[in-house]
Amino acid sequence: MTNKLLNGWEEAPLFKYLELVPSGVKQFKGTKKYIDTGSLETGKIRDGVEVDYATKPSRANMQVREGDVLFAKMKDTEKVYLITKDDIAHLYSTGFAILRVKDKAKLLPKYIHFWLRTNDFQRLKNKESTGATQKAINETKLKNFKIEIPPIKMQERIVALLEKAEQIKSWRKEADGLSKDFATHLFFTLFGDIGTNEKGFIIKKLDEVKNPNTDITYGIVQAGPHVANGIPYIKTGDMMNGTISTEKLAKTSKEINAKYKRSEVHKGDLVYSIRATVGTVALLPDVLDGSNLTQGTAKISPGPDVNVSYLLWFLRSAGCQTWIKSRIKGATFKEITLGTLRETPIMVPPRKLQDKFADIVNKMDSIRNLQQSNTSDSNNLFNLLMQKAFKGELA
Repeated sequence: MTNKLLNGWEEAPLFKYLELVPSGVKQFKGTKKYIDTGSLETGKIRDGVEVDYATKPSRANMQVREGDVLFAKMKDTEKVYLITKDDIAHLYSTGFAILRVKDKAKLLPKYIHFWLRTNDFQRLKNKESTGATQKAINETKLKNFKIEIPPIKMQERIVALLEKAEQIKSWRKEADGLSKDFATHLFFTLFGDIGTNEKGFIIKKLDEVKNPNTDITYGIVQAGPHVANGIPYIKTGDMMNGTISTEKLAKTSKEINAKYKRSEVHKGDLVYSIRATVGTVALLPDVLDGSNLTQGTAKISPGPDVNVSYLLWFLRSAGCQTWIKSRIKGATFKEITLGTLRETPIMVPPRKLQDKFADIVNKMDSIRNLQQSNTSDSNNLFNLLMQKAFKGELA
């Protein structure tokens, strides 16, 4: 917010040109889709459930009009949505505050949609949220909020600019998704599925394609207390979406690590989850060379018959994952044994074909890293434009 209003701008109480839509639903026949706070993210309704009037949840008690703008009232939750004509038939949760513009000659709904997403509004909402268990903003607190409103033509310019910046973010996200799917499609095209092995590749056990000088084994049994300057060790919780987080890793003492040299992992090793998130596999980041594991993870050091990138994607493949999942033990505490992991069937195509796949994937990884940088740039651009727009710095 600016200390001095720009020419033509007005600082007004939030409800001068807006009203808060009250709860209450008219009786209806049949069913309606109910949208709760978990069914919506900023700019998108993901899903919802069909409810009838007699049995609908008590919170399914809000109706909307086209142009209404809703936001989640809960603290630390940025979920903002502009209602279109396709959304007006749904029911909405009382977990949303729904704002309705009273005078569209003074205020654009889309301007409100973006304003509710600003850091200034979200910080103030969090600060003023109250409640014993789930803190949330209420109507009494919202009445004290103020909004700086530019002339309608300026609002149109701000909205147009922010829509373009948001479209760039959306395109960037789509491109990221396509690059992530590329390796999966390439793998299937070159090698097929182990369930059918239509290309007739040799099949060996994982234990037969590992480095003959190492064993497939799990890690430290008792890691002891965290040691700030100790040796990092990897838990199942450190593995997500095929990567290993290098931040906030627990560390054990050098003395304890020395007792478990067999499970030290080094550059070129794969780390495989054998408990909880069974089947998650990742290539060890270079910065974790010399780290260790816990009992929930196992190391796999590839031998000369398999390229590590090929083996990584094979273990991620649908056919291999199906084989592993059919052998998981435990209803609540899920795990597979090292014996089962060692028996995993591996297709072994000619090494040259594996290397060709790995070379392409590695190049795609370089492109993806560049994309991530561009994604960060597009997000930063959008946030910067948001900040400047509502301070009147885009005039």
